[in-house]
Amino acid sequence: MAQSPSTANQGAAAAAPAAAASGVQIETAVSRRMSPKRKRALTAVLSVVLLAGICWGLYDYFVLSHFEDTDNAYVQGNVIQITPQIGGTVTAIFADETEPVQAGQTLVQLDPADARVALAQAEAALGQTVRQVRTLYVNNASLGAQVKLREADAARARTQLASAQQDLQRRQGLSGGGAVSQEELSHARDQVAAAQSALDAALAGAVAAREQLSSNQALTDGTQVEQHPSVQAAAAKLREAWLAVQRTELPAPVSGYISKRSVQLGQRVAPGVPLMTLVPLDQLWVDANFKENQLRDIRVGQPVTLVADIYGGKVEYSGKVIGLGISTGAASSLLPAQNATGNWIKVVQRVPVRIALDAAQVKQHPLRVGLSMLVKVDVADRSGAELTAVARTEPMAQTQVFSRADEGAEALVRKIIAQNMGRAAS
Repeated sequence: MAQSPSTANQGAAAAAPAAAASGVQIETAVSRRMSPKRKRALTAVLSVVLLAGICWGLYDYFVLSHFEDTDNAYVQGNVIQITPQIGGTVTAIFADETEPVQAGQTLVQLDPADARVALAQAEAALGQTVRQVRTLYVNNASLGAQVKLREADAARARTQLASAQQDLQRRQGLSGGGAVSQEELSHARDQVAAAQSALDAALAGAVAAREQLSSNQALTDGTQVEQHPSVQAAAAKLREAWLAVQRTELPAPVSGYISKRSVQLGQRVAPGVPLMTLVPLDQLWVDANFKENQLRDIRVGQPVTLVADIYGGKVEYSGKVIGLGISTGAASSLLPAQNATGNWIKVVQRVPVRIALDAAQVKQHPLRVGLSMLVKVDVADRSGAELTAVARTEPMAQTQVFSRADEGAEALVRKIIAQNMGRAAS
């Protein structure tokens, strides 16, 4: 027979106090059965856990809070493109990928035939120009002599004119008494006219000779044959042709290792086309990309500890923060994000921090461009600047390899000038 709901509720209410009383009795029994030894063990475990939590909190506050770390860091370096300065056909390749090269070592040889022909033409042009300029200086003396000759002719014509005029005056004085005929008087007048014409021609010749001398002197005054503009222009063409010959050999700007060789024998290359890349492994640094909220305590000059994946934790590098990026990676990308389009989602940005490496450590444990690094920056000392404050006064990188390309050109110019001046080269 089924019980009514009221009867069932009354039974449940009566059973609840009984169950509670039973639970209390069980707990009391368990606590009575727990020995004092187990109580002490449990208390010890709780004390150890509490002490460990306190120690971890102190360690985090006094130690971990003084460091910022990231695994988004990579080795960077100067990747130098080897490109020709003139066009030509590749006839020899002296270095391949992974091979070391020294500064000044020839890497690629271009066919020098065309450049040598142009150099020979420039040498001939310089010699011809020197001889033409020498002629200008020689003409000064001959033109000066011509001026003196024309002036002497003018003086002689002036004397003849004066004599003819005196003769005419004498004859005119005697013509009144009939001592001189009209024919003689007319002849005397003709002599005066002829002398006047000769004087005018002599004066014009003298003026023309002086103008020609002045014109020639304008080309030579204040300079010598070696410094004459025409000679200097021809010498510049010779230097240009000399450089073209020297540039048929492509040298290594610095010492390093070859990477990404694309040039092949017989290839026709144009100026500026990359043929291979050169990486100096002694000029490396690390770009560590920290999150925005990690930058608040990073300063220039703070010490850094780095670990490379290639060597693991057995090798640690010492570094120093030398600069913080001026823009985030997204803002500097080829296609920066457009945050005003309406579908913008906030993403934590990263800013590159440049870290200098210890050169001795890098030499002992070489790195490669692009390797991953684990970076830990000690931010305890925050007295440094957030941005680099001192402007660079010296070149960041420099090579003297190309500065010696025109050394032989000057000697060749002096030699050709001396040969065409009729003296030995100094």
